[in-house]
Amino acid sequence: MHNRTTSWVNGTLVDSADAAVSVLDHGLTTGDGVFETMKTVDGRAFAVTRHLDRLTRSARGLGLADPDHDLVREACTRVLAANPAPLGRLRITYTGGNGPLSSERGTTGPTLVVALSPITHRPDETAVTVVPWRRNEHSAVAGLKTTSYAENVVALAAAHRAGASEALFANTAGLLCEGTGSNVFVVLDGRLLTPTLASGCLAGITRQLVIDWCGAEEADLPLGALRNAEEVFLTSTTRDVQAVTRVDDRELPGTGTGPVTAKAMAVFAERSGDDLDP
Repeated sequence: MHNRTTSWVNGTLVDSADAAVSVLDHGLTTGDGVFETMKTVDGRAFAVTRHLDRLTRSARGLGLADPDHDLVREACTRVLAANPAPLGRLRITYTGGNGPLSSERGTTGPTLVVALSPITHRPDETAVTVVPWRRNEHSAVAGLKTTSYAENVVALAAAHRAGASEALFANTAGLLCEGTGSNVFVVLDGRLLTPTLASGCLAGITRQLVIDWCGAEEADLPLGALRNAEEVFLTSTTRDVQAVTRVDDRELPGTGTGPVTAKAMAVFAERSGDDLDP
């Protein structure tokens, strides 16, 4: 089969179709795990150091032992070598390991899985919908990239039913927060703005690079900013910078990608092409 892939599970490369973790793994039973996703181009992963640093921050936030960066890098290298793909999604999953069938952790040590799937280039423009559920900026796991993703699964399914590719959340204070797997930027009065980390959003790698490279500012933004924005775009590892042309039933002004978004796209493509580990 041409679509067979090979994954790394706790030190061993295995056919992904046969790869397995225990039914007692705490990542499965309670969502007690963290993960990172990296874009790969022609077998090389982008921004590995930033992603591994965030993996460690997330693990510490859950109280898991620090992941061994050398081991994770080796796993990534071997999975990339085993799965040639022009464009891929490389996922590192790191869980609490085997444990009781309860919220208490076991003592067997963590589980490390690295897997890759081929992806296609995303379209330059997309539609988003605002969902009624709220991000809890006061949560014990706010800002951590954990495997507890059911909220995002539900919200993304709602977005797809609405003909959109992403769902956007407000937080409990009614401020604009983030998407299920993306950060959001708006252009208001010509200024490029994105929610602060205090909103409860994830500290996206692409988000930070756009702030650094494009001079975006962090701000507390009311949800209504989406109605007034001249431009809106999403950032994520697999989207890079993607223009939003429709929010719910509101078509953004102009035709297609706005000038600030177009510039951010161009700057990101150039800078990320120049440096694979910025």
